[in-house]
Amino acid sequence: MERHYRELIAGFLALSLSAFTACSGSPSGSGSSETNGGAAAMGGSPANGGSPTIGGGGNNGTCMVGNLLGALGKNALLVGASMADATAGAAPFDGRYLYLSGGYFDGSDPCTSCASGCTTNGTSCANSAGGCGWWGCWQWDQDPPGAYVSGLVTKAASATYDGAGHPQIPMFTYYEVLQASGSSEGAAEVKALNNSTFLHKYLADFRLMLQKIGTSPALVHIEPDFWGYVEQSGSDPHVMTAPVAAANPTDCSSQENSVAGFARCLISMTRKYATNARVGLHASAWGTNIDVLANKSASFDVVGEGKKLGDYLIALGATDGDFVVADMSDRDAGFYEQQGRNTLWDDTNATLPNFHQAFTWAKAVSDTVGKPIVWWQIPVGNAAQNNTTNHFKDNRVDYLFAHPSEVVAANGAGLFFGAGEGQQTTPESDGGNLIAKVKAYAAAPVAGCP
Repeated sequence: MERHYRELIAGFLALSLSAFTACSGSPSGSGSSETNGGAAAMGGSPANGGSPTIGGGGNNGTCMVGNLLGALGKNALLVGASMADATAGAAPFDGRYLYLSGGYFDGSDPCTSCASGCTTNGTSCANSAGGCGWWGCWQWDQDPPGAYVSGLVTKAASATYDGAGHPQIPMFTYYEVLQASGSSEGAAEVKALNNSTFLHKYLADFRLMLQKIGTSPALVHIEPDFWGYVEQSGSDPHVMTAPVAAANPTDCSSQENSVAGFARCLISMTRKYATNARVGLHASAWGTNIDVLANKSASFDVVGEGKKLGDYLIALGATDGDFVVADMSDRDAGFYEQQGRNTLWDDTNATLPNFHQAFTWAKAVSDTVGKPIVWWQIPVGNAAQNNTTNHFKDNRVDYLFAHPSEVVAANGAGLFFGAGEGQQTTPESDGGNLIAKVKAYAAAPVAGCP
């Protein structure tokens, strides 16, 4: 299975602090500039090039995509990225995402000031001290904590393209269980939820993020990878304990004290504090202990495995959300090639693994949960790269923009591109390929409903 290695916190801090230094301490732009930050039953076997067909049955078809898009003020497949401000304005992107990760404040509740009295693991969050690992202080320290989020919300709402207003949708990937708990990866993360002190801090921090989003439209992506480890740790998330009600009696006193109750608590908190945001859990293709997207067997039951994962997401409470997030790979294929691994998907869909298999699996998950798919952190590489740092090859950008109707037919509502690690290709290092593709797509976007 693949683990999504995230943007380095030090990079965020360096960018944030240098921005504020350049402003001579002036809060002229709250927040910081983000960088990097078996045979398929639906539409034929992926091995022989079959593609997923649009499902029937009301909202279990493509119009579940339209419902999400409409709630966000859009009507066509979304295209976004993790990117610098200049890139975000260079093409008509629909959205942009960033991570919230890296650990928490040392007190029991979020700090009220970054300039004084706020530390993470004993390190001061003040700009003069170099900053800290808590996202709430990745900013000019004279602003109230959380400007990292509110800053993106503001920039997205005021985004322009080609001299005209072009509002974007901010997407926040909240990824804190692993790093903030101090646990090792996997089952230990799940057990960390049984620590009431940690869980209280987690839910208080999550609340702060939501409050900073406020009434603005946004996408809230909850804990990539984590739910896959939950599934691998136990068949029933309702019996995996987590003291949810005691950790957050203000918002979740009625929730079950379990991992399932934890997931539902997060979704209900989003409804309460970020009223125009849409929220979703993450579907890891390896969560069922088989990495479906890497499958090479034409007889493998891709649909069945997708349904199995979908059923587990339902047990967690994913039907209370608005979408499900999925990812294709955590690295460019060229990066893995140098490590002796072939992770490239066949763009002719003649052999496995390929794109049709991925879409078939995603559609099975989506149909089971009854929610559309948002593809996230899609590798940015392309064939023109030379397989060196920040210039690794991949074929996903080119394929997806050549076949956007396939994405929508498999209940895809959005494509969000970005590097999963600091050495990977980015929208700033890909030779302008992503920007060019987004411009061309905008001339003929694919509607979410027929």
